[in-house]
Amino acid sequence: MKCWRTGLLLVLHLAAVSAQHEQFDEELTLRPLRDGKLSARFSFKTMLQDASPRDPELLLHDDEAQHYTLFPLALGQILREYAVTELHLTLNAGKWNYDAWGYPEEPGVSTGAELWAWMGDSAATPVDRRWKGLRNALAGLFCASLGHLDEQRTTSPILTFRPEGSLPNFTHPHQLRHAILPSEHVCTENLTPFLKLLPCKSRSGIASLLNPHRLFDGDWHGLGIHVRYHEGAGVEVRLAFQAVFDPVRYSNENKRDWSLRSVFDRGIASACPVARSSKVRVELPRGPSAYSINPDPTAINGGVATYVVDAKNEALDVSMNWPTESSFEYPNTWEVPPLTDISVRRNLRGISQAEAQLTLVVTNNLPVQVRTGYLETMPWHLQFYLHTLRAHIEGVARDDLVSIASYTPPVPHSRPALLQAILMLPPSSTLHLTMDVVKPFLRYTEHQPDAQRGWDLPPAVLVPFSFGDEKNVTAQAQHATALAGKRRPRRMYTPVLLVDLATPDFSMPYNVIILSCTLIALIFGSIFNLLTRRFVIVRLGPVPETPAKADDGHEAAQAEHAQER
Repeated sequence: MKCWRTGLLLVLHLAAVSAQHEQFDEELTLRPLRDGKLSARFSFKTMLQDASPRDPELLLHDDEAQHYTLFPLALGQILREYAVTELHLTLNAGKWNYDAWGYPEEPGVSTGAELWAWMGDSAATPVDRRWKGLRNALAGLFCASLGHLDEQRTTSPILTFRPEGSLPNFTHPHQLRHAILPSEHVCTENLTPFLKLLPCKSRSGIASLLNPHRLFDGDWHGLGIHVRYHEGAGVEVRLAFQAVFDPVRYSNENKRDWSLRSVFDRGIASACPVARSSKVRVELPRGPSAYSINPDPTAINGGVATYVVDAKNEALDVSMNWPTESSFEYPNTWEVPPLTDISVRRNLRGISQAEAQLTLVVTNNLPVQVRTGYLETMPWHLQFYLHTLRAHIEGVARDDLVSIASYTPPVPHSRPALLQAILMLPPSSTLHLTMDVVKPFLRYTEHQPDAQRGWDLPPAVLVPFSFGDEKNVTAQAQHATALAGKRRPRRMYTPVLLVDLATPDFSMPYNVIILSCTLIALIFGSIFNLLTRRFVIVRLGPVPETPAKADDGHEAAQAEHAQER
């Protein structure tokens, strides 16, 4: 009995010691939008202190033992197995409206699945081999079709996807691998393994609000897994879920009033016992309409109300009301200015199944010049001609505003095309880019099961990174440049495009099968009859009869005729 108690105390002591090197923080940010919708961002951050990524040169040797208490074990094993320094995985459904909703808290809002990682190179275990194993392992962990992110979708856009953390100094330099699958969607089977990575799962704390029936009913929703290494601090894993809800649609009185219970169908009953901090932040509206927020927040700083979720407090249900509004009136999109520095539109023009034109329209909403990076990734089955790239503003050719940083041509059945360029956007102007593309004919075995629907093209990515120039000396330009300089570069994704390729008549194989079977049946039936049936001669002429038999036949006929009467 004493040995059992001693062992239990030793295990608890070791768990407490290991937990001191791990910290878990959770946070919920709620932001009312001007079109009446509500943006919610869940963030669960786990810091593994004094930890470092695995050196890829040591993959051939046994790894040192890893003991995790709060850090997700399933994800940690994958990171150590494939020596991943930085990882970003997002699964989203819907189209993010930048003009009406502004910049998202989580920049990765591309439709579908997006995976990119920084990994150190190694001669014994190259990056491409580990990249294949990484996406297959993540596909099994999150029940997603990440295995389709093969070499035909993988690129290395190092100018657009810079490392967000630190890169350790290994023997060989780090390399980037990026892939996107626009046709993938997030659903409950992805949320369940996501919740299993949390220390308290969805039983307590802020994660208890993750109700799949309400989350997947939003206008936009997506989840993300982000792994970064901070030199001198450790390895950080941040699990995020982001969604946009429409309280007006839930309200019977057409109001934008909301609460945690009306949006998520539940409140926060208790805090997560292992969380170092658990907070709910609400960004207060800045419009002229009067509003009220209940209950009273713990603190208000910089237009943000903060609620501290504590185990000692009662259940928390935050609500916001606009008492002076009888019903919500949607703003006119043509009268209100966009909430982002630039606005982007992208489409594919053309009615032919062999040729088309890719068009990108970028509008600079600032009174200063903006330099932005432009990334275009095209699958090999849609090839564009780089020499046809043209730029114009208000009908005037301005090819000098586009500079090609790098271009990787596609290889059929092997790799996609990669174009990285830098765009110079004059103040308060709209830049039009056009480029001709060709739609090749695919083999009938290369088409998707729903070939008549078309192919989803990956979105283009723009990253504004420089605002203003030395020539702008006006006070308005200097003020706009100062405001823009405080902002960190944020990626902007265009909507996914649907391209229609020439598709064969998939019913023809069935017609051929039916015709072949019919011919075989006719030929086989004829030959089978010839081989199995016996043919005899049948005489159809009258047979001579004797007189006695003839009289008997005549009498029988008369008797039968009499019976009929």
